[in-house]
Amino acid sequence: MQKVKNNLETLKVTQDMVSRDKIAARLKSAAAAKTDTLFSNLNTTPEGLSEDLVDASRELYGDNKVTHGKKVSLPKRIAEAFINPFTAILFGLTAVSAFTDIILAEPGEADPLTVVIIMTMVLISGVLRFVQETRSGNAADKLLKMIKTTTNVQRIETGNAEIPLEEVVVGDIVHLAAGDMIPADMRIIQAKDLFVSQSALTGESVAVEKIPGAVSMEYDTLAEYPNLAFMGSNVISGSAAGVVVATGDDTIFGDMAKNVSDKPVQTNFEKGVNSVSWLLIRFMLVMVPIVLFVNGFTKGDWMQATLFALSVAVGLTPEMLPMIVTTCLAKGAVAMSKEKTIIKNLNSIQNLGSIDILCTDKTGTLTQDKVALQYHLNIHGDEDTRVLRHAFLNSYYQTGLKNLMDVAVIERTLEEQKTVAELRGLTDQFTKVDEIPFDFERRRMSVVVKNGKTQMITKGAVEEMLSVCSYAEYEGKVLPLTDDIKKYILEKVNDLNEDGMRVIAVAQKTNPSPVGTFSVADESDMVLMGYLAFLDPPKESTADALAALKEHGVDVKILTGDNDKVTRCVCRQVGLSVDRILLGSDLDNMTDEELGSAAEKVSVFAKLSPQQKARVITVLRDNGHSVGYMGDGINDAAAMKASDVGISVDTAVDIAKESADVILLEKDLMVLEKGIIEGRKTYANMIKYIKMTASSNFGNMFSVLAASAFLPFLPMLPIHLILLNLIYDLSCTAIPWDNVDKEYLAVPRKWDASSIGKFMIWIGPTSSVFDITTYMLMYFIICPAMTGGLMFHQLTDPATQAYFIALFQAGWFVESMWSQTLVIHMIRTPKIPFIQSHASLSVTLLTFTGIAALTIIPFTKLGATIGLAALPPVYFAWLALTIFLYMVLATVFKKIFIRRYGELL
Repeated sequence: MQKVKNNLETLKVTQDMVSRDKIAARLKSAAAAKTDTLFSNLNTTPEGLSEDLVDASRELYGDNKVTHGKKVSLPKRIAEAFINPFTAILFGLTAVSAFTDIILAEPGEADPLTVVIIMTMVLISGVLRFVQETRSGNAADKLLKMIKTTTNVQRIETGNAEIPLEEVVVGDIVHLAAGDMIPADMRIIQAKDLFVSQSALTGESVAVEKIPGAVSMEYDTLAEYPNLAFMGSNVISGSAAGVVVATGDDTIFGDMAKNVSDKPVQTNFEKGVNSVSWLLIRFMLVMVPIVLFVNGFTKGDWMQATLFALSVAVGLTPEMLPMIVTTCLAKGAVAMSKEKTIIKNLNSIQNLGSIDILCTDKTGTLTQDKVALQYHLNIHGDEDTRVLRHAFLNSYYQTGLKNLMDVAVIERTLEEQKTVAELRGLTDQFTKVDEIPFDFERRRMSVVVKNGKTQMITKGAVEEMLSVCSYAEYEGKVLPLTDDIKKYILEKVNDLNEDGMRVIAVAQKTNPSPVGTFSVADESDMVLMGYLAFLDPPKESTADALAALKEHGVDVKILTGDNDKVTRCVCRQVGLSVDRILLGSDLDNMTDEELGSAAEKVSVFAKLSPQQKARVITVLRDNGHSVGYMGDGINDAAAMKASDVGISVDTAVDIAKESADVILLEKDLMVLEKGIIEGRKTYANMIKYIKMTASSNFGNMFSVLAASAFLPFLPMLPIHLILLNLIYDLSCTAIPWDNVDKEYLAVPRKWDASSIGKFMIWIGPTSSVFDITTYMLMYFIICPAMTGGLMFHQLTDPATQAYFIALFQAGWFVESMWSQTLVIHMIRTPKIPFIQSHASLSVTLLTFTGIAALTIIPFTKLGATIGLAALPPVYFAWLALTIFLYMVLATVFKKIFIRRYGELL
């Protein structure tokens, strides 16, 4: 059966690959085809489709709808809140307890207490989880609401009309203008100054220019084709018409979205929970049968032995574990909500704390996600205010849609006006005379201004600007633009390009043609003044955030679709090592083993496809790392799914937010660092409870086993074990709010069931030593002293025997609570408790309240009802000595454990 399942999965993957290859081939074919051939291949016309052809195209290619992940139904969410490996153990114990305590009980002796206690704990835990995750999910859903958009489509019967995006079909002629979303994957057939932002798909912040006409060369990725536009991108400036080549799930966007709906990987938290559950089950499978047979053979009452063995099983299980875990996670989620962070999935809080590698996209995470003017330089690469002044006049006075670079020039000038007098009042000093707009053929634009003299100012691509310049301002003089000066200029520009800058040139010409006769012909014999260098700058907080993450044991790796030069420059500015960069093309030539080895040493990956990002994360996880991924584009969604915890922002595309476990309302790595710390606190307090409770319970059961073998009666009744566990567990409910040592938060932590097992075996029996001394004290000294100086086997009166047993059980009942509860303070920290490390006030108050409450029980009617007797004062003197020695021994074993295994928790 498994082989058939594997074959089917392999077939599905193969079919998906074939489907993706067919779509890619269709897009490449469209890019290379002449317009007439393209229309013929897509069965369309220059006027668009007829209604009949629209229906036929929809039938053949499908709707323009992208398949998102299915919303989890209410019943499933309820089931997931209440059913997990921990509660599965408790449900099993509840079923056995219901069978033995209620169904098989003698008439009038049914005892549902154990069932009620366990089910109450499961109920509280499940309700807490369901409520918290519902609240988080509702907050996230508000962010996922999409605005319904339309697009301008030309069809034969209706002409140009706005229709909803999902009604677009293959073969439609779509008209685009600035601000439009691109509704499907298209081949551009007409364009004027068309610039498109593909950042949601590729991660590149700078808009790319799209052109009409067929292309003959092949590009590395589909996104690089200059005549293809893709769903998920949007028009920054210009206008265009295009023919739809692919819709819905067949688009690049749709293909990425399909990866998102795949089943997510099993996270470290889920692996950890499963491993701890199986550890507890293994201990029960060993201990419970031993207790059953020892008591059955020594006491002869197999029903009583069965009930007691069941109590031991309950005693070995930390019943409050689901509730403590959920409370820890919910408390972490609430703390993060105050930091403007939505935790969609409670488990992701602990996953966040466990990550030792954070992979992130570059754009908007390290950078400000906008184009900024980095430098305004003269020919020699020196800062020059005149270059900025002329660039400002060009950008300010042009009447076309100002692109990101124009905006950056204007913003920089306004900023420098505060300190540079030469830049003030420019709009008052100059008046605009004329302009020559930008077009793709020239790749430059000019304005003509007047200030006593008439001056043409032109800016544009460096190569095109050099072609219209005859002079250059070189070494303070206007000199002819010789080949040597051209070479010098191109070297300077290349240096800026190597630093990841996008460079345009600025030139001017005094007294061009008479007013009213300006034309492209005037763009000649110009004087080259200098360059403008643009960059998506890093955030001010990025370097500090990266240093803080490093300090807490988290390595940051950049996985971006942007080019390597820009990535190298930004990484260098924020202090990331860029000794070596791996490109997407490099990954294609590597096996998973080779990539896994390289990924350990390389911090920066550039020009990656979405699948390559996911592959890097997968090999890092296979190497044993816990990996988080932060991104905001559709190109990041597959990587989020592959990671232990996916992180996105409220401004991300909806599919990225849908894939994420954590949504930041501020795109800031500093906020993420706070989340990692909160996650580690959450893990610390969960593991405290598991280790201290499991080891303490194991010690108690070890003691029970020893007592069962030698005592002529049970050392404690099943009801005593259940009550002891209940009060102890209630005293632990404050642990989610406990303090955590600063040193513990410095490094990532992972679930390790073997560590819990070692801890149980090492620390658990220390309590057994003093349990056994308490047995001996009660059996040989205190109980005989209270029953006329006779040992138990010498007593003949049933009432006196019952009193002896009640007194013995009360003595161990109280001692167990004291040792079990005080050890919380011993185990919660590797330091000396109460002196070097203090528990939180709530933990301190609740633990000592639990001790007091249980100590009083033998002196109450409840104690008498459940078979306990009041203890004599001398007992408490012995108890104080016992607890003091126990704490000393526990401290010694704690230090030995730390020395041997490196850490306590």
